[in-house]
Amino acid sequence: MIKATETKLKGCFIIEPTIYEDERGYFFESYNQKDFCEAINQEVTFVQDNQSYSKKGVLRGLHFQKGKYAQAKLVSVLEGRIQDVVVDLRKNSPTFGEHLSIELSSENKKQLFVPRGFAHGFLTLSNHAKVFYKCDNHYNPNAESGVFYDSPELKINWLIEPSNLLVSEKDKSLPTSLKPLT
Repeated sequence: MIKATETKLKGCFIIEPTIYEDERGYFFESYNQKDFCEAINQEVTFVQDNQSYSKKGVLRGLHFQKGKYAQAKLVSVLEGRIQDVVVDLRKNSPTFGEHLSIELSSENKKQLFVPRGFAHGFLTLSNHAKVFYKCDNHYNPNAESGVFYDSPELKINWLIEPSNLLVSEKDKSLPTSLKPLT
């Protein structure tokens, strides 16, 4: 059983699994397709799983896939803590250009469902983090794009001082202006 709470960004959900704990440890279903689709009231079929390891201060994003290669994602943290951020880039969305920031961790076991049409990124808050996410479409390098993490249009409050961020050159060169995805 899971609890799905829709965020201020329509179609984007915080997912909280039912956790069974005792003196031995804990158990929970991290994903059950039937329960997940019922909870968010839509059909999603994930086709690819990704995992990353990042040191404290690593900021990855804000990334998305364009056109027919757009991806919905279900993001979770296996170890550590991250600030997970999504930006609504859907053309006709009333929340176009708005973002959501949430802490995901191995402790709170929350997940974030990010629908197609969103940019996604995260910042590692702990000494390291292992992030796991499911995608509903295969990655295509020719459809890859993004938005600069510190775009003045977004005004994201990143939880680590800018001088302590570790950002790839590729991510530093992403466009600063928001353009709707079609």
